[in-house]
Amino acid sequence: MTEEAVSALRAGRAVILPTDTVYGLCALPEQEDVLYEIKGRDRSKPVALLAADVEALVAALPGLDRPALETYLPGPYTLIVGRVGVRVPNLPPAAADVVRAVGVVAATSANLSGGPDPRRVEEIPDEIRAACGAIVDAGELPGVPSTVIDLTGPEPRVVRRGAGPLP
Repeated sequence: MTEEAVSALRAGRAVILPTDTVYGLCALPEQEDVLYEIKGRDRSKPVALLAADVEALVAALPGLDRPALETYLPGPYTLIVGRVGVRVPNLPPAAADVVRAVGVVAATSANLSGGPDPRRVEEIPDEIRAACGAIVDAGELPGVPSTVIDLTGPEPRVVRRGAGPLP
């Protein structure tokens, strides 16, 4: 399954990966348009960059403040840094292998825009599953999305309460 997902990503297709919170719809960053198309997401809402570890995230975005990232990551947080959100979830092993193989992925929850966050593959809408090149199934997940924290101001600001405890 891991090789199938890596091949699909490298071919420009979206894949479904489990995270530490909900199932994610993922693509290589240069192919993120496919996520908007499949999900029906408003393009004014950015997707996050997701990495298997902080080191890979910093390698992909060298200007990031590593100490600030390490305050929250890895864990159930999405951090807004500049014009992008970044995540380093505690990934299930198969998903971590996929993300490590490609470096980073663009990611959003694997639901239709505004729909419920999927805890199980069976909860992902059929049209999203059908549009993906691979699905990595890790069983049931917690089902609460990540806590979003904006780090662009003088003090961290919680934008969305979620799975991560508030700082």
